[in-house]
Amino acid sequence: MKKTWWKEAVVYQVYWRSFYDSNGDGYGDLEGVIGKLDYIKDLGVDVVWLNPCYGSPDVDNGYDIADYRSVMPKAGTMDTFERLLQGVHERGMKLIMDLVVNHTSEHHAWFQESKSSKDNPKRDYYIWRKEPNNWRSYFAPSTWEYDELTGEYYFHSFAVEQPDLNWENPAVREEIYDMMKFWLDKGIDGFRMDVINLLAKQEGFPDADNPLDISYLGNNPGIHEYLQEMHEQVLRHYDVFTVGEIPFVTPEDGVLYVGEDRGELNTLFHFEVCDYMAYWDLERFKAIQQRWYDGMWGKGWNSQFLNNHDHTRIVTRFGNDSEYREQSAKCFATMIHTLPGMPYIYQGEEIGMTGIKYDSIDEYNDIAMKNKYKEEVGKGRDPEQVLTELQHLSRDNSRTPMQWNDSPEGGFTSGTPWLQVNPNYAQINVEQALANPDSVYYYYKELIGLRKHNDVMIYGSYTTLLDDHKQIYAYKRELDGKCWLVLLNISDKAAVCELPETDAAGIKELILTNYPVEGQDGASMELRPYEARVYSLNQ
Repeated sequence: MKKTWWKEAVVYQVYWRSFYDSNGDGYGDLEGVIGKLDYIKDLGVDVVWLNPCYGSPDVDNGYDIADYRSVMPKAGTMDTFERLLQGVHERGMKLIMDLVVNHTSEHHAWFQESKSSKDNPKRDYYIWRKEPNNWRSYFAPSTWEYDELTGEYYFHSFAVEQPDLNWENPAVREEIYDMMKFWLDKGIDGFRMDVINLLAKQEGFPDADNPLDISYLGNNPGIHEYLQEMHEQVLRHYDVFTVGEIPFVTPEDGVLYVGEDRGELNTLFHFEVCDYMAYWDLERFKAIQQRWYDGMWGKGWNSQFLNNHDHTRIVTRFGNDSEYREQSAKCFATMIHTLPGMPYIYQGEEIGMTGIKYDSIDEYNDIAMKNKYKEEVGKGRDPEQVLTELQHLSRDNSRTPMQWNDSPEGGFTSGTPWLQVNPNYAQINVEQALANPDSVYYYYKELIGLRKHNDVMIYGSYTTLLDDHKQIYAYKRELDGKCWLVLLNISDKAAVCELPETDAAGIKELILTNYPVEGQDGASMELRPYEARVYSLNQ
């Protein structure tokens, strides 16, 4: 298998508006990120992924871009960004930016021209039709919005304020490629590509048999030609890393996007877990991991993550955010960093931050949740029941401000935060984590350090054991005569682990654990709730 720097990297995602506010306006900003770079570096990560900071009216937290070549005032200035990039590089890390090119803001100059008349030269920069079809968008009941001025509908996969670009137009593609070069020439180290598999649309926009299954939005004919052209025109000329956000994808599809012989992307996020597994299901998770390993190993590179800015925090969604918060945080961290693929850490994950439940829909910011709430209540449903249903997967669970210390607002801002800080900041914060040698933070740091010095965690093969066990996830990673055994009890009850005799006899050393362990290595071991152990085995 070909070795590359990015396969060996650990990525830390910075959702800057919730990271650190340097000027007291209630929003995190790029200056705040600069001020915390030493903290990020000390964790040991290699790559910082920065969520969109481009010029934007901020309807969808920066994913509605009005100017691709500027920095929104909330975030700072271009000078701030350039100093951030310099600071990242001075610390030996790399910076990747969000590339959002499926859609723009309705305030983008291209769209303003496009909607001004049917014969405007930029009319075909976007997708217009005389009649809508029955498709749903992510954020609204229809993908189509009527424009009174020209008497036609424009297409939007997300909010009505986010019209989709028409990638069939070569002029649009050239504009995007020039913009990508603008940032790459500044020295950034790659892109996280937002819903990149949605660029190509179904020819003719036929009605869907089941409009609620919105997979018709992605993986359509033409997508691979677009990405190969992007690679040929732009990416191959730079030593950069790309990761595609690719919903509705199978391992067979995945290889087409990231196969090392394809000339498209380096790696991808799939969403079989985060989009389709609302609560922890170990049997299902094992099956997903096996299919992706079988489909991708040796052909293309995968990613490992269980939360980000769009998905509820790990310990609340899949673990235990009360009695076993630290143990479950460490258990899932062990899993993410020892499975095949690139580990992603979402800010606050490294201190075991939890999700949140606000009392009222008015306290939420998430446009997807608010639109869904409005739609369901509009059907006559009970507002409290709708709110309760939506809270668990609200994107605001992961967007609450970073908890730095136990001072007011968790030390995030001296002003009023744009989104309420989780009230548990007094108990869960960076300052407290750094003062405790057994904290979640130091466990993450140890995992990252192990990965840097043990290629078996990166390039080692993956073999499962105890496949039918309802609580324990057990697997081996093997490379060049080195073998590691990972044992995880992903439940809040103790579990007995009965290892095959050959593996039990081969146990050599306990490398890592999230509980004190005294002389309990053998064929039969009892693992405590959310206990994680990593052993080296004699081969």
